[in-house]
Amino acid sequence: MGRVESKDQKSGMIHEMTIRAEAQIEMIEAFIWYETKGEGLGDEFLRAVEATLAALKRNPMGYPSAFKKIRRALLRRFPYGIFYFVENFQIVVIACFHSSRDPRQWQGRA
Repeated sequence: MGRVESKDQKSGMIHEMTIRAEAQIEMIEAFIWYETKGEGLGDEFLRAVEATLAALKRNPMGYPSAFKKIRRALLRRFPYGIFYFVENFQIVVIACFHSSRDPRQWQGRA
């Protein structure tokens, strides 16, 4: 995880993706939690995260706003959202958050 470049299919613009440390930690913590619930479940969670990140790289503006300039892309099968914003052709992932957690915990990260 970290920085990745992708080309926006519609506009031809290249978007760079940065995953902030807080979001990386949340992804790792969720992976560990799911692995304790069943062997291989953590890997399935990470595949869902990777698929969601790939989809938002293809169409970063295709997900709804969650708070001010922050957008949310939901993971399939898992009750998590990837929270991010787009600025100057850069996608900045600020959180990977369970849907039952208090959103005020990520809202100050933008």
